[in-house]
Amino acid sequence: MGENQHILSDKITLKELVFRFQSWLVVYKKKWRLLMAFVLVGAALGAIVSVLKKPVYHADTTFVLEQSGMGGMGNISGLASMLGINLGSIGGESGLFTGDNIMELYKSESMLSKTLLKPFDSISNQSSGELLIDRYIHYNKLEEKWDDDVDFNKIDFSLPPDKFSIQQDSVLKEVVKEIKKSNLMVEKPDRKLNIIKVTIASKDQAFSKSFNENLVATVNEFYLKAKTQKTSENVRVLQHQSDSVRKVLDSKIKALANFQDRVPNPNPLLKEGMVPSKSIQVDIQASAAVYEEIVKNLEIAKINDRNNTPLIQIIDQPRYPLERAEIKLIVGIVLGAIICFVLGFVWVYLNTLYVTHLKS
Repeated sequence: MGENQHILSDKITLKELVFRFQSWLVVYKKKWRLLMAFVLVGAALGAIVSVLKKPVYHADTTFVLEQSGMGGMGNISGLASMLGINLGSIGGESGLFTGDNIMELYKSESMLSKTLLKPFDSISNQSSGELLIDRYIHYNKLEEKWDDDVDFNKIDFSLPPDKFSIQQDSVLKEVVKEIKKSNLMVEKPDRKLNIIKVTIASKDQAFSKSFNENLVATVNEFYLKAKTQKTSENVRVLQHQSDSVRKVLDSKIKALANFQDRVPNPNPLLKEGMVPSKSIQVDIQASAAVYEEIVKNLEIAKINDRNNTPLIQIIDQPRYPLERAEIKLIVGIVLGAIICFVLGFVWVYLNTLYVTHLKS
């Protein structure tokens, strides 16, 4: 019985709850000036932040990637994806360029490094001589931030990459890390489609646009080259063989014509005199048969190369003015006031509890 009474005594009744609410209401009414001071300070800080914080510019490129090689499974794969079943591993392509791996290629250090070392104005075909990495270092003021560790006056990124010093490689790697962390976003707006969106966000509008365009061009060029490398090499070899056999065939035809010019009316009774002509004709027939077969294989290889070449169709490209992400003045004032009001509310609560317990 004693334990039950103790448990009942620990319960808070509705009357006590109302009483505590009223007592805290009285406390906050007494501290209204302090709370108002918190609100005014927060509004002022929000206004300052909204004015001083530079806007972030977003450059977006959206493209569709159509890959061949699925054959008749395209419709089945589409139906299966609606049911949540992935048939990509059944009879489809495998390797670096399937599924979401193409998105990781955009985030690779190799592709980002190649892009950073391109001219800042390569897309516009101007000639300022400034590289993208130089532009990034300048507008982020990395010369001041890394002044103790790096002497940027002695660094020239226009040199070939194989001649970079350890310091240049380190700076390039750190810049790539910062871009991957803060500036780059690659995503699929719809997981069922092959539409990919590449976004570059930075405080420099010109850098965002130029880096986005150069990155997409670099990765897509690498993708197309690697995707068709085997079939293109096969076409090149067959074309070389075709040209070589055709030269042999032409030379044999010319040799037969020269023989016939020298002996226009050979004596049919002298068989030995006909041997060179027959030999050349056999060579012509053999070369023609080989040439015909190579040409067939060459045409098949060309068709295969065209079928294996993926279609990359740009849907949207970054154009000026870019989308801006910024804190507007009104929003900054309201958010600052709300945040500081909450902080003031908590501070009054904790301070009141502290004074109450200290006095008791």
